[in-house]
Amino acid sequence: MSTETDTGSAPTPAKKKFEFPGAVTMLAIVTVLVWVAALFIPAGRFGVDVDGSPVPGSFETVTSPLSFWERIQQLILSPVNGLYGVQDSITGFVDTDNIGRLFGSVGVVLFIMALGAFISVSFATRSLETAVSQLATKLSDKGWLLITVIMVLFSLLGSTMGFSVETFGFYALLIPLMTALGYDRMVAATMIILGALVGNMASTVNPFSIGVASGEAGVSIGDGIVLRVILWIVLTAVAVVFVLRYAAKVKKDPSKSLVGFDIEDDEDEEPAEPVDIDGKLTGTQKLVLLITGLTFGLMIFSVIPWSSIFGATTGPAEYDAYHVTATEPYWFELNWWFPQLAMLFILAAVLVGIVAKMGEKKIVSLITRGAGDMVGPAIVILLARGVSVIMTNTETLDTILNAMEQLVSGASAGVFAILVMLVNIPLAFLIPSSSGHATLAMPLLAPLGDFAGVSRALVITAFQMGHGLMLMVAPTNVVVVGGLAMAKVGYDKFLRFVWPLLLINFVIVVVVIGAAAVFE
Repeated sequence: MSTETDTGSAPTPAKKKFEFPGAVTMLAIVTVLVWVAALFIPAGRFGVDVDGSPVPGSFETVTSPLSFWERIQQLILSPVNGLYGVQDSITGFVDTDNIGRLFGSVGVVLFIMALGAFISVSFATRSLETAVSQLATKLSDKGWLLITVIMVLFSLLGSTMGFSVETFGFYALLIPLMTALGYDRMVAATMIILGALVGNMASTVNPFSIGVASGEAGVSIGDGIVLRVILWIVLTAVAVVFVLRYAAKVKKDPSKSLVGFDIEDDEDEEPAEPVDIDGKLTGTQKLVLLITGLTFGLMIFSVIPWSSIFGATTGPAEYDAYHVTATEPYWFELNWWFPQLAMLFILAAVLVGIVAKMGEKKIVSLITRGAGDMVGPAIVILLARGVSVIMTNTETLDTILNAMEQLVSGASAGVFAILVMLVNIPLAFLIPSSSGHATLAMPLLAPLGDFAGVSRALVITAFQMGHGLMLMVAPTNVVVVGGLAMAKVGYDKFLRFVWPLLLINFVIVVVVIGAAAVFE
């Protein structure tokens, strides 16, 4: 008998492949990195006018308002403040015990949880799945047209009224439809995200970005609209072609998909019953679809600031907090925002359950399960908001604004316009709110444009291009990270998909903005 040991037959352990962290882990890392950066950025403060806007040239460094231990507390409490922190109306400090305006994103969180509840009840009727299967059969060779129409529509809404977080409601409708048409979840996610965010980037009369910036710069919202319309047409067309190109490649060869087609179901989730493609919608299912259509239609109608769009009036607005503008609303405007939208979907969920004769216990169970399904995206959203809390409470935002002001001052017209776009790219990472960004940046940039020979309208357009370019990928933008979480698409895969489009958009904007500054 041989006593030799065959060491060559022992299996070699395979190297573990690096996996990009999930959205929650990634944002936790971003939070820590921003916190560390804030340790080395001096605290500073601009003087403000009667409207609360920073006064150019008034910046001064101040002693940090927080001790090192208090900074550690800010890091630990940033997710909590990101959820329901309140900003003090005098000091601007964000804390849960303050009296002031809501700074946290609890409104968005409540909205998507209510949306999850509605989706859960609606999907239990199988009405949407049956309708999607039938629609997919009819549109089997026209998927490109559906992608184009949806992206152009979302872009138009984004350009005119800041349509962005409202897109959360459409993932449950569009993902099943696009997968039934042979596309992957990347196509569904990017047609929603890029459609809305390209529109926001190329805002024309959006009262929550162009309107606020125009008010701060002291010009009409209509000034510079021709250039903005041209940019909207060009950038929207490029985005649509970009998504269509990938969609066609994936449909022809599924192996080209960046995300694959198999999504692991949650362990606690009950396996879905197969949908009968040839089956017809029942009367109850048709009624559920009608309720669904009316609910989403009412959501869109209720949040559009019609008077601000058609009245073209500039003035203060805070998109994240109140969704109001300075313009007197028309009589038919509802001016709803997250509180009303959340209850709209809860009531719609109950109505669907009653119509489908589910019974009280099943309706409550489905609502609870649906709301629970949105806890993951909710955590992503509050972490993203927590980053802004850290920068606000450490009083380092004004220091960054001052550096931006110093960088662009004294440049020639063409260079100045491009620099305005460039310096607002990193600032948008820290201030995803377009209205908040405009309120801080425009009082400093608009007067500098006068010295550089660049019109204030063009300064506004350059600011908006930089802000919008960053928002297309910023992990602090809830529209991106929340949407990807709902679509179950990895952030790293999204970056791999979108970076060529970012480069194309960057080149287009630099050429157009630079040329406009030279020849205006």
